[in-house]
Amino acid sequence: MNLNFFDQFMSPTLLGIPLIALAIVSPWFILPSPKRWLNNRLITVQMWFINRFTYQLMQPLNLGGHKWATMLTALMLFLITMNLLGLFPYTFTPTTQLSLNMALALPLWLTTVLIGLFNQPTVALSHFLPEGTPTLLIPILIIIETISLFIRPLALGVRLTANLTAGHLLMQLIATAAFMLLTTLPSIATLTSLILLLLTILEIAVAMIQAYVFVLLLSLYLQENV
Repeated sequence: MNLNFFDQFMSPTLLGIPLIALAIVSPWFILPSPKRWLNNRLITVQMWFINRFTYQLMQPLNLGGHKWATMLTALMLFLITMNLLGLFPYTFTPTTQLSLNMALALPLWLTTVLIGLFNQPTVALSHFLPEGTPTLLIPILIIIETISLFIRPLALGVRLTANLTAGHLLMQLIATAAFMLLTTLPSIATLTSLILLLLTILEIAVAMIQAYVFVLLLSLYLQENV
């Protein structure tokens, strides 16, 4: 029987209903909500993390960009939950789907561009042609800057998808090797299992870092347009 290692990235369905919709709303059920009068240590740590992240994210932005604080923080928590969800057994990682990542990246990127064109059109258009550019390089530079602008949402979505897909695929390959070597070479299988454990810890870090990078790049795009 030949195993298809990419089956884990297929969106599961139940009675014809894609379960990715259930996974998308899971953060609202998993993350604890703070109470007005009663908190515990988990909620305290969560609120400390949210406050520190929001402070670091908003510090380089001017007051016009602070309106995005709630949206970017919520997006950060959403992506972390989605990325970590696939590390549990018998679960599915929605952020391995390029369609979901592009659905997040494209509207947010387009909003930052439209904000820049609406609030400061001269500054936004000046990014296409820096001051002092030689006359012969003007058409080429404009084309390059235009391509670099429109490739930003694709880079956001592909980066998140590729990093999570590669990590999950490598984990499955190592787990399959450890299982196959368990009866023939137990010592090698134990060593492989130890490598799998270290890779799992690394993948947890990657899941959180990739969510942070996604939101950080959006804040940098916003910084150029506010």
